[in-house]
Amino acid sequence: MAVLTITDPHSGSTARIAPDLGFNCFEFRAMVGGKPVDVLDAVPGFEAGGQKPSGSGIPILFPFPNRIHTGRFQWEGKEYSLPTTDKFGNAIHGLCLDRPWRVIEQKDDLVTGQFQLSIDAPDRLSLWPADFVIEVDYEIIHNRLRANFRIGNPSNRPLPWGLGTHPYFKLPLSPESQVGDCLIEVPADRRWELTDCLPTGTLLDLDESYDLRDGAYVSTVKLDDVYTGVQCDGPQFDCTVMDERAGLQVVQTCPPIFREIVVFTPPNRAAVCIEPYTCPTDAVNLTARGQDCGWRSLDPGSEFHTWIDITAGRVLA
Repeated sequence: MAVLTITDPHSGSTARIAPDLGFNCFEFRAMVGGKPVDVLDAVPGFEAGGQKPSGSGIPILFPFPNRIHTGRFQWEGKEYSLPTTDKFGNAIHGLCLDRPWRVIEQKDDLVTGQFQLSIDAPDRLSLWPADFVIEVDYEIIHNRLRANFRIGNPSNRPLPWGLGTHPYFKLPLSPESQVGDCLIEVPADRRWELTDCLPTGTLLDLDESYDLRDGAYVSTVKLDDVYTGVQCDGPQFDCTVMDERAGLQVVQTCPPIFREIVVFTPPNRAAVCIEPYTCPTDAVNLTARGQDCGWRSLDPGSEFHTWIDITAGRVLA
C-alpha cells in the first residue's frame, strides 16, 4: 500500500496519508516546542491494509456519516437499499472510506485526493441517487493539520448528502502522562436519544454523565453518543482533548455546518473519537419523517466547500 508523507518546512510537523485506504490520514505528528506530539491513533500495521477501515486515523464518511437504518431509504419517490454491515443490520459510514482514492496533487506540505463514485466505485453507483465527487486537501501549517473538503455533483439529479470524519485522538499526549490525566471538552448542550445507535427523533438535555461543556476526564465517561446544539464562538467552534500533566492539548476547530459531534470512547483502547458531522445518524430517514436535521441536497453541477482544522499546542492559561 502506498503511503504519502507531507511535512511543514518550518516546524518539521508531518502527516501520513494512505490513498488506497479511503485517503485516510492515519498519522499526524505535530512539533510543539521542538518536541513531537502524536495526535492520531491507528492500529499497528493499518497502512498495510486488512484492518477495519473505520478503526484508525481519520476515516472520511461520505455521502452519509454513521448509520442508515437497515440500509433503506427513499429519495424522490425511489427506494434505495445499501449493504448492511453493522451488528444491528444497518448501513454504516458511507461509500468511500474503504476504497482507493486518486491523488490529483501533491506538494511537500499538501496532498489532494479525489473520489468519484462512478469512477472509483462504479459497482456502488446504483446504491445512491446521484453520482458525486469528493476532494480532500490535507495540508500541514506549522503545528496544524488543515483538511479542506470540496463536494461536487457531476450528475443531472440532486445529490443528497451528509459529511463526517471519525478521528481517533491518541491518549495521552505525552509518554510521561496517563489516560487518566486527559480531559475532553465539547461545546454542545443536547444529545440525540438513541436506540441501538439510531436516533429516535427526540433531543435530550445533558445530565452530569454526558455534559462535556466544561470538560470531563476521559476515564470517567463511557460514550458512543451523538451531541447537537453546538455553541459557536463566532464563525467556528472548538472541541478539545487536554493532557493536564503534560500541559498539552489538541484542538479540533470546525465551522457550524458541523452541527453534530459524535463522541466515542472505544473500549480497551487509549484513544477517544470526537467526530464532526453535518447531520446526525440516519439523517435521510429523520428528514423523511419531517425532522430538520441538517440533511442536505446539492444541485446538479454545483459544489460545496468546507474545512476542519486539528492543532496541537500548549494548554493556554
